[in-house]
Amino acid sequence: MATMLRVFLLLLSLLSITAPAFSLYEDQVGLADWHQKYIGKVKDAVFHTQKTGRKRVVVSTEENVIASLDLRHGEIFWRHVLGPNDAIDGIDIAMSKYVITLSSEGSILRAWNLPDGQMVWESFLQGPYSSKSSLLVPASLRVDKDNVILAFGKGCIHAISAIHGDTLWKKDLEADSFEIQYMIQASDSDVIHLVGFVGSSEFDSYTFDAKSGELLKHDSAAIPGGYSGQAALVSSNTLVVMDSAGSTVTTISFHDGKVTFNQTPVSTLIEDFVGKAIILASKLEGLFSVKTGTLTLFVRATVEGKLEVVNKVDYATAVSDLLAISEDRQAFAFVHSRSNDIDLTVKLGADWNHDLLKESVKMDQERGSVKKVFINNYIRTDRSHGFRALIVMEDHSLLLVQQGAIVWSREDALASVIDVKTSELPVEKKGVSVAKVEETLFEWLQGHVLKLKGTLMLASPDDMAAIQALRLKASGKSKMTRDHNGFRKLLIVLTKAGKIFALHTGDGRIIWSRLLNSLRQSATCEAPTGLNLFPWHVPHHHALDENPSVLVVSRCGPSDDALGLLSFVDTYTGKELSSASLDHSVVQVIPLPFMDSTEQRLHLLIDASGQAHLYPKTSYALSIFRSELSNVYWYSVEVETGIIKGYALKEKASDNYSFDTRSIWSIVFPSESEKIIKSSTRKSNEVVHTQAKVIADQDAMFKYISKNLLFVATVAPKASGDMGSSTPEESWLIVYLIDTITGRILQRMTHHGAQGPVEAVVSENWVIYHYFNLRAHRYEMSVIEIYDQSRADNKDVWKLILGKHNLTSPVSSYSRPEVMTRSQSYFFTHSVKSIAVTSTAKGITSKQLLIGTVGDQVLALDKRFLDPRRSVNPTQAEKEEGIIPLTDSLPIIPQSYVTHALKVEGLRGIETVPAKLESTTLIFAYGVDLFFTRFAPSRTYDSLTEDFSYALLLLTIVALVAAIFITWILSEKKELRDKWR
Repeated sequence: MATMLRVFLLLLSLLSITAPAFSLYEDQVGLADWHQKYIGKVKDAVFHTQKTGRKRVVVSTEENVIASLDLRHGEIFWRHVLGPNDAIDGIDIAMSKYVITLSSEGSILRAWNLPDGQMVWESFLQGPYSSKSSLLVPASLRVDKDNVILAFGKGCIHAISAIHGDTLWKKDLEADSFEIQYMIQASDSDVIHLVGFVGSSEFDSYTFDAKSGELLKHDSAAIPGGYSGQAALVSSNTLVVMDSAGSTVTTISFHDGKVTFNQTPVSTLIEDFVGKAIILASKLEGLFSVKTGTLTLFVRATVEGKLEVVNKVDYATAVSDLLAISEDRQAFAFVHSRSNDIDLTVKLGADWNHDLLKESVKMDQERGSVKKVFINNYIRTDRSHGFRALIVMEDHSLLLVQQGAIVWSREDALASVIDVKTSELPVEKKGVSVAKVEETLFEWLQGHVLKLKGTLMLASPDDMAAIQALRLKASGKSKMTRDHNGFRKLLIVLTKAGKIFALHTGDGRIIWSRLLNSLRQSATCEAPTGLNLFPWHVPHHHALDENPSVLVVSRCGPSDDALGLLSFVDTYTGKELSSASLDHSVVQVIPLPFMDSTEQRLHLLIDASGQAHLYPKTSYALSIFRSELSNVYWYSVEVETGIIKGYALKEKASDNYSFDTRSIWSIVFPSESEKIIKSSTRKSNEVVHTQAKVIADQDAMFKYISKNLLFVATVAPKASGDMGSSTPEESWLIVYLIDTITGRILQRMTHHGAQGPVEAVVSENWVIYHYFNLRAHRYEMSVIEIYDQSRADNKDVWKLILGKHNLTSPVSSYSRPEVMTRSQSYFFTHSVKSIAVTSTAKGITSKQLLIGTVGDQVLALDKRFLDPRRSVNPTQAEKEEGIIPLTDSLPIIPQSYVTHALKVEGLRGIETVPAKLESTTLIFAYGVDLFFTRFAPSRTYDSLTEDFSYALLLLTIVALVAAIFITWILSEKKELRDKWR
């Protein structure tokens, strides 16, 4: 019997060796996460379509990205994200092997290797003042010569070696605040012309020797009528500009040291002209375009400076630059959109009456108007010229059009996400066919047979591929219905382009997208700006016939006093249910914890004058709101003036849905000593499992849990600039914890010798913030925990038994709280872009910080490392509680990167959403890239992992049953033998 027991234990131990580990294997990548790369709205493009090598287009974008795209499929060959303060001013290709970029207001010139994107050289350009920049890469550059690249920036012109990036010569311009428009160099000429303006009333022209940098000539003249900032070059010595009133076109001719002006009123070019005209920037030989409302004029400029209209287009039109298609022929394109159609026309530069190409292309969805177009030519099999057009649309999408069709498209609006909300998917309808059940049963058996072969290492490569495919299918992650764990949801994403997307959390695919009409440019709203998303209609779980919807809040312009716009969008279909143009501005939106009879959530919109407006405007919503009027408070943080104010409401008789406000408290920070740089508060939907925190020796502390807690960080004015702009003696960081109902300052703490930038997160009863310590020359993270002392007496068990406790006493936001705080600071290795905290359905699972590092990755850090109760030598009771011994630095564990080896380039924000499964939170990180994953802060203690081997479990059970049966038989035989003795 003992021998059989040892055999059984040995078998059990061998089976347990194959238990799954908690690491991420290669075949698990993509099961619970996805990563998408974008580039942003394209602002410049250069084609490279040589006979040798892969055909590509190199682009620069408004997100400060330079990228090389495959012309066949639109995929990214390579890209570089230069950073938020390194805007790209110009881009070109030199010697067919280098990509040249000018950035940071003309102060940084770089050369990148065209095939792989590796940086070849970098040159820093210095100058006396900031100015507009310009880049000129001569078309005649040859590989066997040390060619010159010309760059203008910081008020200087620089000649840079194209091979090594060395500065060959540099010249400062005589005029201060010279704003360049164009650098002109004729083919095979050593003379460079710089034309631009000083202020809005003076035209300047400089002529330099390209080899030596010698100033050959400088001409200057006053512009009649002024200059509005729009200009177009129509020849090597002719420039057309729009006057400051937008009503007169001025033709400027500069030749042989003479500058002449010829003015033409726009009213002579178009009848019944009203308003302002705009000159579209372009480089066309003898032509330029003028936009007036929705009308675009193509105007020819003669040698004498006279203007004549050659064509009128009744739609907003984008015009390309000239493209040389042969030694003596040049072409250009203009494109406009009509609903879901794109009209593309290519003409010869010198012959307006001849069309090289004219076609109309159908789009799959509404993408708005055309913003930019870049063209490239190729030779067809019949030796004629064909054209391809790269088109940038109003919704920031990028299209390649060729031979009357869209070859590929990119949704690059997703590189500029403003706000994110989640929406539940529909409930799966009951009722499954018998055939479906049989198919599922067969797949179940087949899957477990394959898994068993994989466990026993008998699977072939084809079997392993089939296992991966079955695992993806079995996960059901891409289904359009809810799952019982709450993993499948819709991410509703609002972008800077005014386009809203619904992304499936399972695989990241776009379910629907909509360019909102309220966020499109119009005569009444020239610069609509999206602000935020808010849940609007959240139907009850059993209301299967109703779709949820979101509220999109925006305004007509970047200023706070611009009029507001509201849009209501169905989250299942993407249909814009309705929209409204408001008669007031929108400075702040306050979601209220009330719903009307149709399950629409009440919102309070605060305008620039301080008035509050209730939405939806229904009588039922108004009656609910009036009953809670005395309990509605809010606050505002005025960063510029350094004032924080608290407000309450009072009813206004003239308009039932508008309410006057009254200031009830204010905190003024002295401008000579403090400047607000950060404010943060708790998420309104955060769930806290318990207020009590059990500590060592069976003691308990009660968390101060208030949704009215505000964290504010201020710095010394001298320390508000870039890092290193002040000394430690001149710098300090002061943090405040403020009750926003009463305006009481609950905690104030000063960090001497510290400065921003500050990133902070508030959760439960604690706040964690990140800053820079100038004295230690290191980053630090500090934690403050706040506890409620008014319930300290409840720790006595006898009082609880006898009922002499105050657990049932009401808690009022108006009362002065008795609080106690604990704090601690730690060194941290990285600079931080964003901080978030995990959130779960019931708030039971331990918290982890999600830190967006300067390397554009997301690091998970256990909150226990930031426990202010950590000590160098914790007691035995504290060790049992889980207190970690104190160290001066926070650890960076490589396995704790949520993004693994991936980067979320240009990381701007991290959103966390609780799943129904308590152990799991959903994480969405966005920037230029998007990344989504499921994360279990305390591991999946309440479910089996997806790679759990059911076949191995079955094998273990069978082995145990067989061992028990064999042991029973052997035991019976042994007992029989003993009886016969």
